[in-house]
Amino acid sequence: QNFINAGNQDSNSLHTPSLAPPRETQAAAPHASSTFASPPPPVQAQTAEGSTPSPRHRHSCTHGRTRHRTLEKRGEAQARKKMTQFLKSSGGVGLTDLLKDGSKHFSGVDEAVCKNIEACKKLSDITRTSIGPNGMNKIVVNHLGRQFVTSDAATIVREMEVVHPAAKLVALAAKTQEEEIGDNTNLVVVFAGVLLESAEGLLRQGLPQADIISGFTTAAKAVDKEMEKMEVQRVKDLTNVDEVTKALHSSIAAKQYGLEDFLAPLVAKACVQILPKDPANFSVDNVRVAKIPGMTVSESFLMKGFVLTRDSEGTIKHVKGAKVVVFGTEVDLSATETKGNVLIKNAEELMNYSKSEEESMGKIVKEIADTGVNVLVAQTTISEMAMHFLERNSIMVVKCPSKFELARLCKLTGATSLARFGAPLPEEMGAADAVSVDEIGGIKCCTFNRESQEQTRIATIVLRSSTSSSLEDLQRAVENGVNNFKQLTKDPRMVPGAGCTELRLAAFVKDLAEKTPGLEQYAIKKYAETLEIIPQTLAENAGQDTTSTVSDLYAAHAAGNVLHGVNIEEPGTIDVQKKGIFDHMVAKREALSCAATVAVTVLRVDTIIMSKQAGGPAQ
Repeated sequence: QNFINAGNQDSNSLHTPSLAPPRETQAAAPHASSTFASPPPPVQAQTAEGSTPSPRHRHSCTHGRTRHRTLEKRGEAQARKKMTQFLKSSGGVGLTDLLKDGSKHFSGVDEAVCKNIEACKKLSDITRTSIGPNGMNKIVVNHLGRQFVTSDAATIVREMEVVHPAAKLVALAAKTQEEEIGDNTNLVVVFAGVLLESAEGLLRQGLPQADIISGFTTAAKAVDKEMEKMEVQRVKDLTNVDEVTKALHSSIAAKQYGLEDFLAPLVAKACVQILPKDPANFSVDNVRVAKIPGMTVSESFLMKGFVLTRDSEGTIKHVKGAKVVVFGTEVDLSATETKGNVLIKNAEELMNYSKSEEESMGKIVKEIADTGVNVLVAQTTISEMAMHFLERNSIMVVKCPSKFELARLCKLTGATSLARFGAPLPEEMGAADAVSVDEIGGIKCCTFNRESQEQTRIATIVLRSSTSSSLEDLQRAVENGVNNFKQLTKDPRMVPGAGCTELRLAAFVKDLAEKTPGLEQYAIKKYAETLEIIPQTLAENAGQDTTSTVSDLYAAHAAGNVLHGVNIEEPGTIDVQKKGIFDHMVAKREALSCAATVAVTVLRVDTIIMSKQAGGPAQ
């Protein structure tokens, strides 16, 4: 009541609001009022002997109480000042008063929604020119100074380290697509950015966000159902290399245009070689890539087995009919956990001590050799004494520091990684047709061959190229092909490529918009226009006129040629079924669905609140 009365008074009398209780309270509790007004007397401090404290001690206690009261008064003054500002202001408490100093907040269509859309558009514009076989490369230098030259959207977005909240949602959607499907990440980023750009135009025209979101959701569900009807081919036999090659041709051409005729059969053979009896158990990690600089891409080859890009440790370089033992621990005598001192009085005792250690090591190596082992693989260090006895027993020694590579080597040979140094049991040993050290492009590589087996657990593609950046880009193309094969084991259906599917879906969504009442139809029409961005971008990156290309496609589809797509080699259209240009249905469907979901998520945001970053100087 006193605050309200004080607020109605003149501003000159409003310096310090009265904190006294009402008169009724004073009359009812006079003792409480007096107690509140006068603090209790201070307690006399006593020394250790119980005597009266010295003047210096009394002075320090008085000084401490005075300082404490001064800080209390200063805090009360600041609180009164802030309360006075609240009472004088007509707007009341704002959002800034609820947050710490340095916090930022944006709200409304202009500040929050449009700024989010602008950030997503910028990210989409960066990756849009990388779509298709004629996509342009980007040079990205990350925070560690590592340079990437690639057209792969997943790598570009990951190494850019996007920090804007809305754009980060799009980057996370691309990351999800990469982890789940392994392809079409660029489609997610570009489609989401252009869809938000279309939504911005509707917002400027006054269309409510709820209607835009509803229209986009309706169109996305209709597209998901309609794509089920667009199947044009199905991979019937996953063990047929020719069928698999046709299915992987387009995904590899999108990354390495001109090399797809060489790389697609290579990837298809590798995938077919390691395909288990149950295709659902196919693992993409079983197709390994070894990058060796030098020569050209045409010198790349496939090997049934495992390639380790390092030399062996000893002088033995070739072993046929190898029996392999793998140690995940160091190859040395086990040391005691406690320290001890050995007292040696003369040279004879020193010689006997060294001989006992040598005899122990020789005995262990002899036991290993008696089991038939002729190849030893170790993850950690190998002592010089152990190396000496292994050489004497004609055992080839290979070091593999990576635990992941060691696990794949065990999978190939059938060996078990042992945590103890000693003779293995028969079931713990592995086998290989041959283990040899070969020099490829000036780099010594240790190869474990399993050529005698028709099916193997590990296949390695050895890639050759002139630069490290081109080798990394070739590896991404191979990984895209392997990921597509993984999706074929789940769903073998294919849809037309070259922008044909997107244009047919655009025509379907336009018809849906004409049948939809209310304001949602405008959002559905914009969704249909956004689907045209894929054929437009393919034509633009190929140096063609986008308007005439899309018009020619619509005319061809209207004439009954519904399997015509963008011809990137010359202006006009092309029959994708005759040329064998197909996209995987699941990959494209998931990409469009993921892009629509993230666009709707961004549109639902109307306020951004950013706290001050913790630690370090303000940026």
